[in-house]
Amino acid sequence: MNRVKTWFNQPARKVRRRKARQEKAKAVFPRPTAGALRPAVHSQTVRYNMKVRSGRGFTLEELKEAGIPKKLAPTIGICVDHRRKNRSLETLQTNAARLKAYKASLVVFPRRSKKPKAGDATAEELQKADQCTTVLAPITKVAVAPEFVALTADMKATKAYGKLRVERMNKRQMGMRKKRAEEEAAAAKDKAKLQ
Repeated sequence: MNRVKTWFNQPARKVRRRKARQEKAKAVFPRPTAGALRPAVHSQTVRYNMKVRSGRGFTLEELKEAGIPKKLAPTIGICVDHRRKNRSLETLQTNAARLKAYKASLVVFPRRSKKPKAGDATAEELQKADQCTTVLAPITKVAVAPEFVALTADMKATKAYGKLRVERMNKRQMGMRKKRAEEEAAAAKDKAKLQ
């Protein structure tokens, strides 16, 4: 019985964590409790690159596409990573769309209620403003439904394995065949000169 470990403080910790979350929400009000908006990025390496996760920050190019100045972005709850590069147009467009959607639903509180600046929310919008307690624009994977095709007689008659083997052999022999064709062309040219 010496190695038995118990934790009777589990329910109390649960209450403590919930109270801490509530305190944090009050402290950061009206900002979202989950923190700043982050981009959707693909994980690294061939093993994980099909997985989409939240990244460190938006690129300057993505901010430009969404029409948000790079110095304004951190002040309105958008993470910026100047080192990240856009290597695909699809990711650039996805993140620009995320930024535009965020910007559309954003309510900017004025620093001074007496002197609101351009882009600040009106008094009516401030009354309707609500704090976001969940993750900002969660990244969801869209499941693509498989497409079913009726098998035809031609499909059944096709020898797919044999075709793949032939194509693999053609690829392997490509360099050798090219060299042989060049040598034959050079030999034919020399033969034509001699005649």
